[in-house]
Amino acid sequence: MKNQLSRAFLSSGAAMLLASGCVSMAPDSKAPEIAAGVPQEYSKVDASGAYEPAQWWRSFQDPVLNSLLDEALTKNLDLAEAAARLRAAEAQARVSKSGLFPQVNADLGSSYSDTPSAGTGFGAAGGGSRIQVENYTSGLGFSYEVDLWGRLRDDARAGRADAEAAAADLQAARLAVIAETITSYFDIVDVRDQIALTTKIIDVLGDRVEQTENRYRRGLATSFELYQVRQDFRNIQAGLPQRERQLTATEGQLAVLIGRYSNNMEQFLGQKLSPQLVFTSIPSGLPIDLLVQRPDISAEGQRLESARFNLGARKAERFPSISLSAGTGTQAGNTSGLFDIFDKWVLNLGANLTAPLFQGGRIRANIEAADAQYAQQAAVYARTVLTAYQEVGAAIEGYEEERQRYSFLFSQLDEATAAAQLQSRRFATGVGSYVDYLDALRAQYQVQSALSSAARDVALARLAVHRALGGSWDQTASSAPNTDNDDPKTGASDIKGDE
Repeated sequence: MKNQLSRAFLSSGAAMLLASGCVSMAPDSKAPEIAAGVPQEYSKVDASGAYEPAQWWRSFQDPVLNSLLDEALTKNLDLAEAAARLRAAEAQARVSKSGLFPQVNADLGSSYSDTPSAGTGFGAAGGGSRIQVENYTSGLGFSYEVDLWGRLRDDARAGRADAEAAAADLQAARLAVIAETITSYFDIVDVRDQIALTTKIIDVLGDRVEQTENRYRRGLATSFELYQVRQDFRNIQAGLPQRERQLTATEGQLAVLIGRYSNNMEQFLGQKLSPQLVFTSIPSGLPIDLLVQRPDISAEGQRLESARFNLGARKAERFPSISLSAGTGTQAGNTSGLFDIFDKWVLNLGANLTAPLFQGGRIRANIEAADAQYAQQAAVYARTVLTAYQEVGAAIEGYEEERQRYSFLFSQLDEATAAAQLQSRRFATGVGSYVDYLDALRAQYQVQSALSSAARDVALARLAVHRALGGSWDQTASSAPNTDNDDPKTGASDIKGDE
């Protein structure tokens, strides 16, 4: 009889196991309307270009920058925090999944009782007899909830989607750290150039003040002209401490990004910094599929899936739940009989059906909350896709504009350098004045200063395109950067404006 009952129980349990997981109350998966209607490509680009698909920053051909990024990707504390969040999310996903499997527990127990026999109210003191009983038990307990309505499975899927979102958040953090490190590095390069050029301009203006004072004493310059030259000189001098303070702050910011103290950066910044600029155009007709690699879109998409499955799980709570239980073990009056499993075994089988009849509106409120969260996450996902498309378009256009601006300034530098050389020759031959030469030299330095900032802006605009796309746009480029053309207007060029 026991064996027949066991077989019937197991057979019914197997049938319910096969039926479980086949039903889900989650709504159908579909992208929000604005995200589903996104254009298929970006068209506001021309020409063609290539960039390294994985470590695209190596196209700057700067070993110092490469070392800084390697350091940042291994020691940045924001990445350590995001990695810990990912570990927690993955562990929570495993917790959610554990409900799909049977639960097995083992137990060992012992009990001892010493009671008086019937009719001896005074116990041992009255001379009555007592009953002493020892009992030892061991057993295994099994329990399993049959997931007929998909609640447990949807909870597990929601947990898995949350873990995938945390993984995408980690990639977003990596991309942010890369971008911030490159930005800080190019800011340092530019500020160093600005300090060097400002020092040269101060030297030029010092000579200019001295020449104006001599001309003033000889009656060849007015007091107003002398005042203007001195005022200009003091203004340039006053700007130098600000640039030095900016350099210190930016170096400190870079130190934090790579997990170091600011006084421990000599290894990276105690040498010449000479990144190369890349001026190749963005390829035309970039496919919209590139947005898939953006980690923020991936993260919000996974959170949308998590909200969808969470809604399904909450809906499933309206229906009855079926749980199966089984227990087996031994029971004996002494420890030696505890392991006599052939004669002293016990078996317990059970099945429970629990249906919610009245919960005070809890289930309905949970469903409404989950539905609102699903609608909220759908809006977040649609906004993320819409924003990403706008950011890529703006970044591509911004990069093209910065390339044009750099080209104009580079041409202006040619003219300023030619003018300074002309004034130098005129002064050497006695035709021109030293003051004219100083003015032309200062103009040259000012154009070099503007060109240094423009070079940084080109690099950061290129970075903005990569950041907007979540990486690179060329999946077939080789690891070697494109440096065939050294024309600063179209090819690779040193970022430094002062040679």
